[in-house]
Amino acid sequence: MTMEHLIAVARGDQPADLLLRNGKVVNVYSGEIMEMDIAVAAGHVAGFGPRSALSEVDLQGRCVAPGFIDAHVHIESAMASPTEFARAVLPRGTTTVVADPHEIANVLGLAGIEYMLQSTASLPMQFFFTLSSCVPATSMETAGAALTAEALAPLMLHPRVVALAEMMNFPGVIQGDPSVMAKIRLARDARKRVDGHAPGVQGPSLDAYIAAGVASDHECITAAEAMEKLRRGMHIMIREGTGAKNMAALLDIIQPATAHRLMWCTDDRHPHDILAEGHIDAMVRQAIRLGVAPHLAIRLATLNPATYFGLPRTGAIAPGQRADMVVFSRLEDPVAEAVYAGGQRVAEDGRLLETVDFPDPIPPAPAMHVDPAALDFRVTAAGPRIRVIEIVPGQIVTRQGQAATPVADGRAVADPDRDLLKIAVVERHRGTARTGIGFVQGMGLRRGAIASSVAHDAHNIIVVGARDDDMHAAVSHVVDMQGGLAVVADGKVLASLALPIAGLMSPKPIRWIQEQLTGLTRAARDLGTSLPDPFMTLSFLALPVIPELKITDRGLVDVDRFEPVDLFVR
Repeated sequence: MTMEHLIAVARGDQPADLLLRNGKVVNVYSGEIMEMDIAVAAGHVAGFGPRSALSEVDLQGRCVAPGFIDAHVHIESAMASPTEFARAVLPRGTTTVVADPHEIANVLGLAGIEYMLQSTASLPMQFFFTLSSCVPATSMETAGAALTAEALAPLMLHPRVVALAEMMNFPGVIQGDPSVMAKIRLARDARKRVDGHAPGVQGPSLDAYIAAGVASDHECITAAEAMEKLRRGMHIMIREGTGAKNMAALLDIIQPATAHRLMWCTDDRHPHDILAEGHIDAMVRQAIRLGVAPHLAIRLATLNPATYFGLPRTGAIAPGQRADMVVFSRLEDPVAEAVYAGGQRVAEDGRLLETVDFPDPIPPAPAMHVDPAALDFRVTAAGPRIRVIEIVPGQIVTRQGQAATPVADGRAVADPDRDLLKIAVVERHRGTARTGIGFVQGMGLRRGAIASSVAHDAHNIIVVGARDDDMHAAVSHVVDMQGGLAVVADGKVLASLALPIAGLMSPKPIRWIQEQLTGLTRAARDLGTSLPDPFMTLSFLALPVIPELKITDRGLVDVDRFEPVDLFVR
């Protein structure tokens, strides 16, 4: 596209490529719904009103909104390659995402980020990225890489890198840790945003966090928390993912005076939710049902994230903007009936058009370095009481409990009768097979074991089970698959899902992934668990930045004290 050609079409001196007639345009600048024709040239909006065009589509009074934007998402959480993720969300109206490749970066380092950039370069929707700021997330786990400011510097200038990703190490920011400050300065020198991650941070600590230049937060769980951050100048990303759902609690902050600093994000959304409910489109519909004005709900999904990140020519239907558009019949219940990306119609009625070109997923680099023969889950009983990770239903936070040590033959063992299961994290990046071992209540398994190479944030292999030998069999199968999820009982694999892309993603279609996940959940429930998504619960038990007690390959971590603790209570 040349600017001169677009201007000529806008003037009416040359025909548009496409004219969308008789539409009701959702104007996210003014909040109006405007009946007008939309002229498109070379993938961009040229102007409004009747004019000549090479092709016309009569919208018959249907609504047209800008394509939806996810302001913060980990693509890896869908367990699908970027190609298959795009296939899943594009028909639902998501035409742009701002992704944090934090998960794959913790496995493959810079090569993981570059993999995501390369994998998305030719897809028919826009992928922007934020550079992962916390690899590793803490010093109390073993990740596959350590990304310093110096390592990140070359990628910060990439045209599709728009920010430093969520700064989870808020203590490091608040205390002025030099390595953390170097990363923030890197983003600020490049005139790019610094995204935040500050659950529960308030008062002077919050002042210090924001003073460093952190501009957003997606971890608010109450309206009061969000308002405190808004008043101090933060932008708030309202999250509705699979594991964390915050929209209802934050509804009161969506007011005329604050709306311009709010946006939607999914953060982590699993395949079954994308397929059953949708993506950002589901958030827009939910917000409208909860009383948010339709034009405002759409603005939070379009103009606001585009403005915050400075996304080029994106976020509105206006002259010069990319022609990313969603067509739907009912303003109060927007369901995508047609989707345009860069002026091309790519989907109708929730299905991709066959003419849309998707490149094959790029083959992954090996990311599984474990010798199953080196695994050992035995623990000598070294005290009468043990610390226990207590699962809180529906939450990723846990409690720190204690229990009498279950002992057999001088070793601490699982006790399914007390729902006291053994849990372990096995280092998989460097071939050490270092294993942290603990106990957990709330999984509910009566027998067998479940294991996964999706274990936030370092993504070592996490396993929980009622018997050591089943735990060994489950981890061994994950290794054999080059990553994935497994359910095992009596040494037999009952269900599994291979995730050979960094141990996090499958190259298969997302619906196939969802079917395998359904089988895994069914198999786990047959072993006794009643958790709605036992693998999602399992994956967050290794996250040592979310209170109270978690486990890594180095052992138990007291998150409140931010230090390792012994399994046995002395």
